[in-house]
Amino acid sequence: MNGAANRERWLERAERFSDAFGLVLLLVLATYVLTSLLSNRGWSAVVLTVATSITSVVALTSSHANPRLVRSAIWLSSLTIALAALAAISDDRVWLNFASVVQIALLTIAMGAVLQRVVTTAEVGSRTILGAISVYTVLGILFTFLYGTIERIQGTPFFEGVPHPAGSDFLFFSYTTLTTTGYGNLVPGGQPGRMLAGLEMMIGQIFLVTLVAGLVSLWRPGAALRRRQEKHARS
Repeated sequence: MNGAANRERWLERAERFSDAFGLVLLLVLATYVLTSLLSNRGWSAVVLTVATSITSVVALTSSHANPRLVRSAIWLSSLTIALAALAAISDDRVWLNFASVVQIALLTIAMGAVLQRVVTTAEVGSRTILGAISVYTVLGILFTFLYGTIERIQGTPFFEGVPHPAGSDFLFFSYTTLTTTGYGNLVPGGQPGRMLAGLEMMIGQIFLVTLVAGLVSLWRPGAALRRRQEKHARS
């Protein structure tokens, strides 16, 4: 009985956030703002970890993910927050590296669930578009965390001529790479940074051209409202 009751509670919670991709996009943008303003060190890293954790859990819930996966994400998110706090207290970046790796994996899984929900939906609507935009925006954040983690692990500057890059530098570089804007003021100093930057360019362009553009071309604003009005008129 307890197991059935727990499943019902999880289903009820999931229904509240069903396809709430507008909320997911807002959380993604909030994470973007925090990442641009805060450094991924000390207690600022704890704040970023909390923001990323909330985004991942809400994204999974909105995507109709299995309740077990959502519960696992909550436990892993709690672990990463604890690791980030331990890193802030001990000033040992190893714990933060572990937390970052888990957070990258969680956010990737969450956005994979959103993407699956988007591409398998029967009808393209505003929520579908918001879901696709959320995934595209998160790609820049994911690579930002990945670049920062690589720099901490390799122990050498990630960018040429920038010995102590800030978190906003990684974020700026990631989005200029994702959109292939390429200002050229920040350049990876070697591997694996250059390889990952090239991969980000390709993923960003393929995602925009194939998925987002395709969904927008199929979107018919107001179609669902007109169908409801016609159904109400017939009844």
